[in-house]
Amino acid sequence: MRAELEKLVDLQKTDTNIRKLKQAIETAGQRRATIEQEFEKHAFSIREIQGKRDVLHTERSELERQIEENKTYKERAERNLKHAQNQKEYETAMREVDALQKQIAAFETQTIEKLTTTEEVETELEGRAEEINSLDAKRDEALKTFDGELKRGNTELASETKKREAVFTTLPIQLASVYNRLAQRSRDGIAVAEVVNGSCSACFMSLRPQMQVEVKKGDQIITCESCTRILYMPAKTEHSEATAS
Repeated sequence: MRAELEKLVDLQKTDTNIRKLKQAIETAGQRRATIEQEFEKHAFSIREIQGKRDVLHTERSELERQIEENKTYKERAERNLKHAQNQKEYETAMREVDALQKQIAAFETQTIEKLTTTEEVETELEGRAEEINSLDAKRDEALKTFDGELKRGNTELASETKKREAVFTTLPIQLASVYNRLAQRSRDGIAVAEVVNGSCSACFMSLRPQMQVEVKKGDQIITCESCTRILYMPAKTEHSEATAS
């Protein structure tokens, strides 16, 4: 019975690992998308700053164009002022020159403000230059690592599945049936539970001293009185306790 119990323990460990591997594989798409989204957040923030810089350049260019245009109008108004033939023409030309000068000054102030803001944005981009330059490479590396881990997970799952089949076929039919029934009934898939500090590690119910002794012997299948899972104590625990005594 000790040999059969050891097979059950081995089977449980294999099934637990298979369960974990399947869960990882089933959620792989979501986890990969999360990695991509995280890098996309960084890329978006960078594109946002670059877009702001481009808008500032465009706005500054437009202001400079309007300044040059208004300077042309101002030169024409100054010529009209110079050649005014009466008071009315002089006053009209004077008002136009004054208005255009104010407009030019306003545009120049806005240009300086745009230039200052542009320099701040450029400084921020320079500070993130390494991040910008390495972002695609880091994203590709992260996805490559993830895909590699997923491939290894699939390989391990195939190996563990074969191992399970090999162990399961050596169990007595009745014992295999009991194991399957307990595993399928449990949400965590645990059919065989280790006894830890005198308690069932699955439901945490304390075991009677006599039951602990029987589990420790390992010469028969003992189930938990609370959750009905098959109980065991690892050989190393038994060995260490014997050494201590």
